[in-house]
Amino acid sequence: MRFLAGLAAAVLLTAPAHAAPPVWVVKDADSEMLLFGSIHVLPPGLAWRPAALDAGLKRADDLWFELPAGPAAEQEIARLAAATGLLPPGQSLFTLLTPRDAELLIRAADGLGLDKTTLDRLEPWLAEVALAGAAYRAAGADTEHGVEKAVETTTPPKVQRRALETPAEQLSLFDQSPRDEQIASLNETVRELQKDPEGYNKLIRAWMAGDADALDREALEPLRKASPGVFRRLVTERNARWIVDLDARLKGKGRTVVVVGVGHLVGPDGLPAKLRALGYSVTGP
Repeated sequence: MRFLAGLAAAVLLTAPAHAAPPVWVVKDADSEMLLFGSIHVLPPGLAWRPAALDAGLKRADDLWFELPAGPAAEQEIARLAAATGLLPPGQSLFTLLTPRDAELLIRAADGLGLDKTTLDRLEPWLAEVALAGAAYRAAGADTEHGVEKAVETTTPPKVQRRALETPAEQLSLFDQSPRDEQIASLNETVRELQKDPEGYNKLIRAWMAGDADALDREALEPLRKASPGVFRRLVTERNARWIVDLDARLKGKGRTVVVVGVGHLVGPDGLPAKLRALGYSVTGP
């Protein structure tokens, strides 16, 4: 996935000076929903918060994330990953790959300081997560500086928190993907780390510029091509499930802010397009 590639602190220097990440506003007669596209892992010091998001949070009745916010959910994700992300005894990740792909993975792991013995015991999906996490850490980027943590800690306590998925539901999306699709996604991430060290910078620049077309190209298109089945489960099918909950919320009253990965908001299958197709007024990029 392109958003796992080429992390660098240079994003702090290359982000547009007079732009902001994209915000969509959805309205009907008696409710308003602000949709904000998150990047879950960011370097410190990036001035990304759009004024529209902060204004929406001050007025909001409820705030929706992909997952429940807070340490308990983070601990549950770690527990579930450890329980489901190991290969059966006697299996080796490196032998599941072609010799060339195994060589590239080992080279990437060495460059990021990952323990190869541990990596070799992981399911391909968790190996990809581990590789991405190491790349983020190497650049000083982490979830502590990501959108969700910043929004959660600065939103007034009176705003009700809600979630679109449970940790178990989200982890199952990865763990239950067919093995060949997991391998295709892992291989794509390894190759992007090697061939496109500016991949993350491109994503940040597109996000900070509010460029929805570029975000679709940088964040979604590589996975859409490399592993269509994984893309369908991680993006298309989740959007279809989430839209049911968001439609139900809009049929009520009040003001809502929804913060999900920006890849769920762009393109023809994104949440804004789906809500527009349901007849809601949707403004945004």
